[in-house]
Amino acid sequence: MTGSKVMIQTSMGDITIQLDEVHAPLTTRNFLRYVRERHFDGTCIYRVMKGFVAQMGSFDATGRGRGVHDGIVSESNNGLKNLRGTLAMAHGDGATSTQAEFFINLADNPALDHQASDTGTATGFTVFAQVVEGMDVVDKIAQVPVKDGGPMAGTIFPETPIILNRVSVLP
Repeated sequence: MTGSKVMIQTSMGDITIQLDEVHAPLTTRNFLRYVRERHFDGTCIYRVMKGFVAQMGSFDATGRGRGVHDGIVSESNNGLKNLRGTLAMAHGDGATSTQAEFFINLADNPALDHQASDTGTATGFTVFAQVVEGMDVVDKIAQVPVKDGGPMAGTIFPETPIILNRVSVLP
């Protein structure tokens, strides 16, 4: 991947990611906008599904969400795969539902990839970055005790909140 590096400083340690501005230009611009606005600072990891994903973005530890910008179009057909250590944007239903929620793949997740039969972007989640340092921190996060609850229905919330203290672009 080629592009900016971003430091995610969590209450469990630091994670450095490298963005892929070539394969996911719209998504990385969107992500960097939220980083520069300090949108992610003080939010939490609100979904930890062992062997699957750790999700974060716009919710603090009390479940209170932050305002988001209009959604962007998915770039899920960019050729990148949801492999262990990659980051992808979450989305709802609709062509422009990608906003600020993202996840780190804790394992290879081919079911989250763009499907070859889809000539557009109706399937899959846009991979836009990968962890380049701090995968040990991600692995620690993947093992925390969880409980039902959190800001979204079906969320598997860490028993002890994991806070994103600061998310910043590295020089």
